Amino acid sequence: MDRLTEMEAFATVVDQGGFTDAARKMGISKSAVSKHVSSLEARLGARLLNRTTRRVSPTEIGLAYYDRARRVLNDAGEADALVTSMQSAPSGLLRISVATDFGVNHLSPILGDFLADFPDITVNMVLSNRYVELISEGFDMAIRIGELEDSSLRARKLSETTKRMIASPSYFQSFGRPMRIDDLNEHKLLHYSSQSSGNVWKLTAPSGEKRQVRTAGWLSVNDGQSLLNAAISGLGIAYLPSFLYADALQKGLVQDAIPDLPGEKLGIYAVYPPGRFTQPKVRAFIDFLVDRFGDREAGDW
Repeated sequence: MDRLTEMEAFATVVDQGGFTDAARKMGISKSAVSKHVSSLEARLGARLLNRTTRRVSPTEIGLAYYDRARRVLNDAGEADALVTSMQSAPSGLLRISVATDFGVNHLSPILGDFLADFPDITVNMVLSNRYVELISEGFDMAIRIGELEDSSLRARKLSETTKRMIASPSYFQSFGRPMRIDDLNEHKLLHYSSQSSGNVWKLTAPSGEKRQVRTAGWLSVNDGQSLLNAAISGLGIAYLPSFLYADALQKGLVQDAIPDLPGEKLGIYAVYPPGRFTQPKVRAFIDFLVDRFGDREAGDW
């Protein structure tokens, strides 16, 4: 007889407390359930159930076997669900959390292409610089930039971005250009007020030495695009990821503040709740993002 069927019959008898209810649960005859359990006991050479006229209960060995059998049956059920899930078309509501700057500049422009490819998916993209709790707040996934704090989530790296200090040519004409990290104390700095580390810039000296510079800010804003606009306007030096400043840098609107200073590379990740398999709608969107962003180098944004 099939081992899984024997296991299922035995486990169902234990769950239901008897052969009659187990037969009803499985949709087969009581005699068939009894036959499966007897075959299992014969194959194992052990009595798994205590049978009386009033009740059925697992023996000590049966109880130990039940725990393992139930695990095997659950794994088998998840394996079946995985195959079914992977063959079904992605559909349903996809709820995404993404940092405002990245969402506005890089996700919003391509969402139409994704929805055209997957018409059975609807997207609710929530733009926020707040660190959301995916499971408790009902999100299917999030896009996060930088070091991942929650190791319990599953993550797939999409690309990288480089964080550098930039300012406009007009600013450098008016206030000069810093030649080294310590010169920043003499300059007007633009800060991102929502950053968890506060007014601390993590920099790397040309020697490779890691520096954490606490700098007083002339202007603080909780939005990266506004900081970039302030830098372009000549208000000061901003420390921003390349996905924000790359276009302005190419057009000559901003320049590197200290060109020979290495930039800080930050990973861009899709994160989603843990589990044995990924929902088709989540997998489809992540694959779409990898296709769009995966070939970009850190400085290509």
